[in-house]
Amino acid sequence: MNLIAVDPGLRGGIAVLANGSITAVPMPLAGKGLDLAAIAGIIRDNAPDWIIVEKVGARPGQGVTSMFTFGMGYGAIQGIAAGLSVPVELVTPQRWKGVVLHGTAKDKASAIAFCRRVFPGVALVLPRCKVAHDGVADSLCLLEYGRRALGR
Repeated sequence: MNLIAVDPGLRGGIAVLANGSITAVPMPLAGKGLDLAAIAGIIRDNAPDWIIVEKVGARPGQGVTSMFTFGMGYGAIQGIAAGLSVPVELVTPQRWKGVVLHGTAKDKASAIAFCRRVFPGVALVLPRCKVAHDGVADSLCLLEYGRRALGR
């Protein structure tokens, strides 16, 4: 089973389970937006059976422009998956956190701690950075959700 999990947004990440190996990267960017060609390449090159995408929406206090940009990327990821004939499972943060981070504070620190335990070989602190990338951690947690809850 090959599986891809996506924490959409500019600070998100993509986690890949392909041929028994797990990798994760920050969301590819091009200028001030998502690099849709790079995202399509990751999906195409890893031939997933499913893509898990975090189902998120607007939050109070977010600007109209940032939400429009986020929504464009969110929809583009689903469009890429549809174009490549890969089924998408949309999962709310509450749902995946309830399964993967059960019994914790269910915050960014808990997700990072979980990933350090379960995926010790995946780098969470990127080159030239001092702190773990929470978008990469969230994508890995979504991947684990897919492995556990969806049985795929």
